[in-house]
Amino acid sequence: MTGGGLLVFGRSGQVARELARLAPGAVFLGRADADLSDPPACAAAIAAHAPRAVINAAAWTAVDAAETEEAAATVINADAPGAMARACAARGIPFVHISTDYVFDGAGDAPFAPDAPTAPLGAYGRSKLAGERAVRAAGGVHVILRTSWVFSAHGANFVKTMLRLGATRESLTVVADQIGGPTPARAIAAACLTISDHLIGNPQDSGTHHVAGTPDVSWAGFAREIMAQAHLACTITDIPSRDYPTPARRPANSRLDCSSLARFGLHRPDWRAGLHDALQELGAIP
Repeated sequence: MTGGGLLVFGRSGQVARELARLAPGAVFLGRADADLSDPPACAAAIAAHAPRAVINAAAWTAVDAAETEEAAATVINADAPGAMARACAARGIPFVHISTDYVFDGAGDAPFAPDAPTAPLGAYGRSKLAGERAVRAAGGVHVILRTSWVFSAHGANFVKTMLRLGATRESLTVVADQIGGPTPARAIAAACLTISDHLIGNPQDSGTHHVAGTPDVSWAGFAREIMAQAHLACTITDIPSRDYPTPARRPANSRLDCSSLARFGLHRPDWRAGLHDALQELGAIP
């Protein structure tokens, strides 16, 4: 699907911006067009546009802020997607919704399968899990696509933070006991497009799937690769999570089993190649 008949919630976020590149013919709804804090407005937008497929690339992503603003986060991450899903189900429109590794507790070291038990550690994860349940409960054609550690040349993300700090510091301490798959926003956008197109002709393939970059790595290892590719001399020193406390607990294990992507002809993207592309776009490398 190149965008014709596609409706996307989100305009300025990392995945939404990549969707705009890959599907320029799609209709993108920013906050001024459909505010996710007003779920009925989201449903009304679907009714007004009558698209062939809908992708929700908008969310409350301020993980720490959600700890003190859980009600607001839940409206955006659960009530709004539920309203979208019900509007799509009523019209037979496929709906693709992006979720997160934060629905898991991060225990163990095995990759979490899509049907693994969920047990979020904090408010953000609870709000996203409530959104998943609302989408499933709508009963329509849908895919919930969980992902992790999103990065791109846009917005606020780990890559841009490391570039900024690495350019001015000789060394940095970075958490090494959280493991996951950094995921290029462009790869998530491409997966959303492939899946939404697939669902139009194959509604029986509704369900929950994972997309995350490979190979799995720690935040410290990710930081080292950023410094290496950007030719920055900044040294990365491993620290445990307890030495970098945050309001919200992060999963120690964010590994995701992405094998079911094969159903859509997709596979895990190599985040190192995606990092190279992002660094080039940022002007950090030639």
